[in-house]
Amino acid sequence: MRFVTPVSLALALALTGGAVSAPAFAAKKEEKKAGPKLNVSPDVIKALQAAQKAAEAQDFAGAKAALAEADSKAQSNDDKYQIGAIKLNTSIGAKDAALQGEALTQMLDSGLTPPEQAGQFNAIAADQALQAKNYDLAIQRGQAAVAAGYKAEAVQPTIAQAYFGKAGTTNTSAEPARGFTQQGLTALKAAADAMKAAGQQVPAQWYQIGVGRAEGAKLPDVTEWAKMAYQAEPSGQNLRTLVRLFQRANPNISNRENLDVLRLLGASDGLVVAGDFTEYAEMASKTGIYGEVKSVIDKGRAKGVLNASAGADLYSTAVPKIAGDKGSLGSAEADAQKAANGKIAAATADAYLGYGDYAKAISMFDLAKQKGGVDADEINTRLGIAKTLAGDTAGAKAAFEAVQAGSRKQVAGLWIAYLGTKGA
Repeated sequence: MRFVTPVSLALALALTGGAVSAPAFAAKKEEKKAGPKLNVSPDVIKALQAAQKAAEAQDFAGAKAALAEADSKAQSNDDKYQIGAIKLNTSIGAKDAALQGEALTQMLDSGLTPPEQAGQFNAIAADQALQAKNYDLAIQRGQAAVAAGYKAEAVQPTIAQAYFGKAGTTNTSAEPARGFTQQGLTALKAAADAMKAAGQQVPAQWYQIGVGRAEGAKLPDVTEWAKMAYQAEPSGQNLRTLVRLFQRANPNISNRENLDVLRLLGASDGLVVAGDFTEYAEMASKTGIYGEVKSVIDKGRAKGVLNASAGADLYSTAVPKIAGDKGSLGSAEADAQKAANGKIAAATADAYLGYGDYAKAISMFDLAKQKGGVDADEINTRLGIAKTLAGDTAGAKAAFEAVQAGSRKQVAGLWIAYLGTKGA
């Protein structure tokens, strides 16, 4: 996939003066600033004068023939640079990409390109090499452009794509493809950083490409790319990627922790496929949150993602228990007030959270914290969830920030990332 780049390196070069500065061949010398002082062979000058005359008459076939003659008579780098300069001007008029690439290569290889033009010329040559799938040359030219101080936000994406081209798309987790991918990601990150520094918005597509490439190569920084993708485009789908990466990196989390991660997908519209809904319902069922089993399956069916049989066993087990469970909550609240610790309050809060009664859930979680004897990180996580769903963003953030350690802290971090997008 080619990037959507912010700077177009098109055929009609956005050169400062429209054409390349080069010595005039007419008898009268121009007063304006020119390129390097050259000692051009007389035979080359004669051929180039013919090329210029033909180009001015829009006879580009004649101009190319004269340029070919000049090439055949070139003896020095001065000759080659001057021929390249006239080729470049001719290529602009003729809209000839191949001639343009030939001209830039000739001028750059001569070693005489003025410093103020070297960066741009190398950048354009890099882009052309990339399009020709000459990845090594694209990297070489791109790195030369960066070294010359040319716009990193324009050049680094080309370098990144060249490295990705070298890596290919199959078996990228093995060397050398894995290393090429890592180098491509380094270049892509440099491009994004340069865009930010220039006050420009980084295309979300860049981060998504980063996620895909890092995932394919099994690189550990895939999570960092997923975070950047979510920050650039805070969609439920991008958050879902983060959640799935967290679950994969933490295969031993408890059912209760997993439920709180899946609740984030529910809150962010990140439940996409049937398995998302049924996994959520299963975790709620395993922890005795019957109201949530029903609500998530109802949601999946309403969206047309779940058919009547998907999750039916969980649904048929949970629904008959709801009436009795709800009916016991009043006495559970009373028992929680009298209890020596916060365990009854925490269990009651869990039930209220599952039934969508966030005000009572918050009250019971607060009571559980006050009485103690419970997992403070879990209580703060679920208090944050209840406050998020109740619309208290500031209170939710404070609760999540109080989570101290382990995988719970990572779960809280995912919720905080989601809250940040709500504020934006």
